[in-house]
Amino acid sequence: MLEEILPQMLSPLTPLGVVLVLFLLYLLSPTPGPGKSPPGPRPLPLLGNLLHLDLKQLHVSLCELSKKYGSVFTVHFGPKKVVILTGYKTVKQALVNYAEQFGDREIPPMLRDAFQGHGVLFANGNSWKEMRRFSLSTLRDFGMGKRGSEEKIIEESRHLIEVFENFMGEPFNTTQPVNCSASNIISSIMYGSCFDYADPSFQKMVDSNNENIQLYGSAEILLYNTFPWLRWFCGRWLVNRTQILKNDQCNIEEIKGLVQGLKDTLNPQDLRGFVDSFLVQQQKESDQPDSYFHNDNLNFTVYNLFAAGTDTTGTTLRWGLLLMAKYPHIQDAVIHEIQRLANIVPMSLFHTTSCDVTFQGYVIKKGTTVIPLLASVLQDEEEWETPHSFNPGHFLDEKGCFIKRDAFMPFSAGRRACLGESLARMELFLFFTFLLQRFCFTPPPGMSEDELDLTPSVGATLNPSPHQLCAVSRA
Repeated sequence: MLEEILPQMLSPLTPLGVVLVLFLLYLLSPTPGPGKSPPGPRPLPLLGNLLHLDLKQLHVSLCELSKKYGSVFTVHFGPKKVVILTGYKTVKQALVNYAEQFGDREIPPMLRDAFQGHGVLFANGNSWKEMRRFSLSTLRDFGMGKRGSEEKIIEESRHLIEVFENFMGEPFNTTQPVNCSASNIISSIMYGSCFDYADPSFQKMVDSNNENIQLYGSAEILLYNTFPWLRWFCGRWLVNRTQILKNDQCNIEEIKGLVQGLKDTLNPQDLRGFVDSFLVQQQKESDQPDSYFHNDNLNFTVYNLFAAGTDTTGTTLRWGLLLMAKYPHIQDAVIHEIQRLANIVPMSLFHTTSCDVTFQGYVIKKGTTVIPLLASVLQDEEEWETPHSFNPGHFLDEKGCFIKRDAFMPFSAGRRACLGESLARMELFLFFTFLLQRFCFTPPPGMSEDELDLTPSVGATLNPSPHQLCAVSRA
């Protein structure tokens, strides 16, 4: 993979430019530090371990390396040292028992470019603490995981059923209608109102958000994050970076317009959603020059919550419908097993250590990038009987009753666990229940269940590969 990409990166350079690039790589190559570091494959002086990795299936490569180097090991993305944590026991110990030490967010160059340290997902320090605290309390105030949200989800489920019915049992791509439904739930909490699926601005936001999440997981962006200064030499090659920033700018401008509309009609005695609450708090702290309730945090926090609330739920639902079409005879305890097998955020969002830490006998220095490999938790062979197969029996006891499993961690854990976990759980249950009560999902005519492809597409989250399904009415 890397052998294919590097020539494209270096092709615009003169011979002198190539020499300069290689010299810079040499200067930035990793050097050993004091203390016992986690083991790992020997890095090359220029490229680190990039030649050991399949950049299209990075989590798979890392899971394979863990079989040789153990549950805590080191890889080098170019000159950058990264510690990988694998397996349920190790990941939980780090994220829960060492929550403070492993609790900072790694913000690679692409995300710094896009979010500038603002918002709630890709921020650190006091700003992040304040935005997370405010976001959690405000989302709860507006019904996250409560009856108010339940009513919104039921209403949206009924609308999604109408959309599916319009296809009259013919094959269709589930991506946009499912993502629009998930977007409307988080939008109703953000703005106090929903969008029409046919609204072109709404469709553009949903589609560009989906595109960005796929682009963030591309090999090109991984290499940009590893060697960000390459943009000065190979700017024409970094088309994915340009598209991400373009999409982000368009979405932020759309959010600014929506926020301005709410600001113009704000009534502090009748708050409609998250944005209203933020605006009221912003007014209260208007005389504080160091307040974190500024416009950048408002716009990027809304964008973070919109993106996360759309993609994770929408992607999981689409996996669920695909799996129901492939395994129509399986019905019990399916939602948890769909989340486990779909494994939509296999590498979580990267962490970084907030201080020097000794973990399982290894010294990990402050500022080290850490990847809690959620794929290795959800497919831990010591925790799951058939980790690589769709088996809802993982969540059933001998009497067929549902049981909780400690290694079920699709929302991560600790300080950086998913903000909207309770909302996502409710959405998945209600959307999935309503859809399965109304429809039987099948492959397109002429395609057998065995021919449905479960290979995920490359991206920051694992989406199903492009496919079509038929929603056949049970009535």
